[in-house]
Amino acid sequence: MLDSRFVVSRARWFLPFGAVLLATAAAAETRAPAPGAFQIARAAGEIEIDGELDEPGWAGAIEIPLAWEIHPAENQPAPVATLCRLAYDERRLYVGCRAEDPEPAAIRARFTDRDEAYANDFVGIRLDPFLDRRRAFELYVNPLGVQMDLFRDDLAASRPGEDATEDITWDALWDSAGRITSTGYQVELAIPFSSLRFPDAAGVQTWGFGLLRIYPRRDRFQLASEPRDRNRNCNVCQFSTLAGFEGIHPGRHLEIDPTLTLDRTDRREQIPGGPLVEGDVEVEGGATLTWGITPDVIFSGALNPDFSQVEADALELDVNRQFAIFFPERRPFFLEAADLFATPFQAVFTRNVADPDWGAKITGKREQSAFGAFVAQDARTSILIPGSQRSTVAALDVESTDAVVRYRRDVGASSALGLVATAREGGDYSNRVAGFDGLIRFGAADSLRFQLLGSRTEYPEEIIEDHGQPPGALEDHALYLSLNRDSRDWRLAATYEDVGRDFRADLGFLPQVDRRYGKALVERTWWAAPDARWLRFSLGVDTVRIDDQEGEPLQRLDEVWFIWRGRREAFWFTQAAQRERTLGGVRFEERYVEGQASVRPSGTFELHVGWNVGDDVDLEQLRPADQVTISPGLTWEPGRHLRAELEHRHQQLDVAAGRLFTARLTDLRLVWQLSLRSFVRVILQYRDLARDPELYDGVEVEADNERLFSQLLFSYRLNPQTVAYLGYSDTQLETDRIDRLRTDRTLFAKLGYAWLP
Repeated sequence: MLDSRFVVSRARWFLPFGAVLLATAAAAETRAPAPGAFQIARAAGEIEIDGELDEPGWAGAIEIPLAWEIHPAENQPAPVATLCRLAYDERRLYVGCRAEDPEPAAIRARFTDRDEAYANDFVGIRLDPFLDRRRAFELYVNPLGVQMDLFRDDLAASRPGEDATEDITWDALWDSAGRITSTGYQVELAIPFSSLRFPDAAGVQTWGFGLLRIYPRRDRFQLASEPRDRNRNCNVCQFSTLAGFEGIHPGRHLEIDPTLTLDRTDRREQIPGGPLVEGDVEVEGGATLTWGITPDVIFSGALNPDFSQVEADALELDVNRQFAIFFPERRPFFLEAADLFATPFQAVFTRNVADPDWGAKITGKREQSAFGAFVAQDARTSILIPGSQRSTVAALDVESTDAVVRYRRDVGASSALGLVATAREGGDYSNRVAGFDGLIRFGAADSLRFQLLGSRTEYPEEIIEDHGQPPGALEDHALYLSLNRDSRDWRLAATYEDVGRDFRADLGFLPQVDRRYGKALVERTWWAAPDARWLRFSLGVDTVRIDDQEGEPLQRLDEVWFIWRGRREAFWFTQAAQRERTLGGVRFEERYVEGQASVRPSGTFELHVGWNVGDDVDLEQLRPADQVTISPGLTWEPGRHLRAELEHRHQQLDVAAGRLFTARLTDLRLVWQLSLRSFVRVILQYRDLARDPELYDGVEVEADNERLFSQLLFSYRLNPQTVAYLGYSDTQLETDRIDRLRTDRTLFAKLGYAWLP
């Protein structure tokens, strides 16, 4: 079992400190201003979801204008009129919106797959049924009726390069329609109460809610039904309230989603001389069961829960990398309530469950408590073995059982405390992690986020011998502290991490251990006048210090950056950095400049580019190098149906003796949306790695290696679970010793059906 003595000993000093902060948070949060309040009434009759708002059922519905522009202007009168109506019956919540537009021809509206229209005009509602001021369902519709839904959790721990507060993988079953008119557009939403979670309370209920419209023209205007205080570092806490909903019940939702997968893969076992061997047709069934045990506790069970994994991962250039590459989760079973399992350290990363035979999950929300747990049987066991300077991946020829338990308790108006535990076992291998975490807000803009974990790991002999791991049980800790101020004009942060040499989180993603990390950050933002040609700009500086547990320096990093946002959704970020790294006992001094820029000159065209130029290190032979990385890309959306995305990345590394390598990666995606429910997609991914073998001392490498991956996919989606896929993919390889050769090809079909008995 996990030895909890370390966790307990550290908690002795940490918990009293946390108790003081909690008291401060509760006192400060009670001074927040009261939100607006509205009353919803029952629909006067039947409402047909067709994009028209003239049915008798809308008579008497509450009307709420979206009167505020909250971005880019700050709580100014909205530049265009939007009026939404709200009503309900015993089964559904109805939302109908009329969005006026002085130039209807300029409306951005395309047929896309669901959750793919966020660059369009759209309007919708945000719902906080538990009125906990932390979490919300968000449901939006574009002018053609394309659905977008997501789950917002203001408590979720964000990581560099991502906004973890919004989870677009959440999908619900609901109806929508939209139509463009001579004066703008109209949409209707019908949201079954069975698709939402809320208390099963008698009498009047009060929910948090907000209405939001995105109006992209010269700028990407955000229009809302309530103003937004930029000096408060939460979103859901600023919603209005909606009272009524008498006589509604969430019901004990039951859904069974059977799936069927057929595929045949032909492979060339011997390269280059062997033939392309025709594979057998494999037929695999699966099923997912979702059952509302109570209105606020959901059980999910799945057999073969990897259905819908048809999205090709974006290729990455994996040359000269120090640590493992992160790939996001896409499988629906694991994405359910994924925000609940997010913590400052990524202790839960479900893609480690690589090939599950079955899985079971339970999640719920009762009053101030949110909880979740899942267990899965994995047919493949891969292990990320971390270190202070490198990480590697090992595979075990055993099945493993994976389990996670999570509990989170709301405290005060917008703070929370949580517990997490994970376990992974297979054969002679085991890994267990447990600890607690929290987010404490004390004031409108200030917060403290923390986490303390302990782990115990036992590796089998093959891992110990092949990867140089210590024998016996490994026990260690991980500590995270981050104090932040996130206000309108200032962002201040101080972060400290202490991760022990023998700490392992094998159901998570922590590629670097044996480190003490400290970071201090200051950023100032200036806002433009309403008639300026720019919107805002920021200047920031930070400093990072990383040592190993013995106090030896691993990295010293100082950065200064500039961020500018202008009209036409223009964005510019550039950063200059000075870094010292110690690798293999050798210290390297580096200076480099990196950045990103993007602009949307029209509603159909978007351009972006990223860059990194300066000093680097040849990680294979530990010598100084100069590197250039350029990553241009574009998106083109002519008409209502076609979308084209082109991404390219060029990376080159030079050492004193010459050009070590040049790597190129190109990704082209073409999507023709036949209708709201079906599309055809083509993906072409080309990777070319050219190296100079004479510069690799004592290492044999190929001078050239090219890989071409292609995929053709037809998709029909009636709803998030009733889907059909038919596709073909193949991979071609070419090197300096092999002419272009198809190494594999796959034909596949996947069917899924949402059955609500």
